[in-house]
Amino acid sequence: MSTVFADTLFWIAKVRPRDPWRAAAREALRRAGDARLLTTDEVLNELLAALSRGGPVLRKKAVDTVRLLLRSPTVTVVPQTHESFLAVLDRYEARGDKGYSLTDCASMNAMDAHGIREILTNDRHFHQEGYAVLIERR
Repeated sequence: MSTVFADTLFWIAKVRPRDPWRAAAREALRRAGDARLLTTDEVLNELLAALSRGGPVLRKKAVDTVRLLLRSPTVTVVPQTHESFLAVLDRYEARGDKGYSLTDCASMNAMDAHGIREILTNDRHFHQEGYAVLIERR
């Protein structure tokens, strides 16, 4: 069974009912078939931050989603450690000519560590690093 990385855009599209990427994210997941999902603490942090101003209902839905993901047998959440933070910082520093966020770098490091080449996102930064971006608007 293959594993696909799930980025912040994917989780936001799943949580926010009228998200413009919702249909494309759903289709990308369908095409991924029975693949397991991998994400990181950093991605979940970014998800919660992105939805923090969406009002109490959306905020609760975001929290409930994160708690569900942390217990899910089909989703692996890579924890952030001090050592992983330092490795992410190194990648961030080494890509100074790119517009990568720290979360992007954490995702790339986790993907490399787990041998993952496909990502549920639309972020062109992952294209730049040679990953297969699975979400596209049709």
